[in-house]
Amino acid sequence: QVQLVESGGGLVQAGGSLRLSCAASVRSFSNYAMGWFRQAPGKEREFVAAISRDGGSTGYADSVKGRFTISRDNAKNTLYLQMNSLKPEDTAVYYCAADYVTSGLPRNKKDYDYWGRGTQVTVSS
Repeated sequence: QVQLVESGGGLVQAGGSLRLSCAASVRSFSNYAMGWFRQAPGKEREFVAAISRDGGSTGYADSVKGRFTISRDNAKNTLYLQMNSLKPEDTAVYYCAADYVTSGLPRNKKDYDYWGRGTQVTVSS
């Protein structure tokens, strides 16, 4: 069983920054590709970023490329999302997710096996 707990969300003005963390309770964190997704009110959950098991490869949605950075610390069982130049349209609940099976950078939410409960990010204009 894998438990994922997000933290670091909050209210920030447009142009500001936030750093999200996702703590994983799992024996072999490095066996999981990890991803961040977000869901705004009335919208479907969408892919934000993914990182490979060893952290050597990353992938981003076009909407966040150049502004967000995903990283992981396998020694600390922790996933991060550094969000810079935030925009009001980034407002959403952000979820981290773990994928045991898929190699590479899974972008489809159906590929992920475990999910956190989410953390709210609100960007004011």
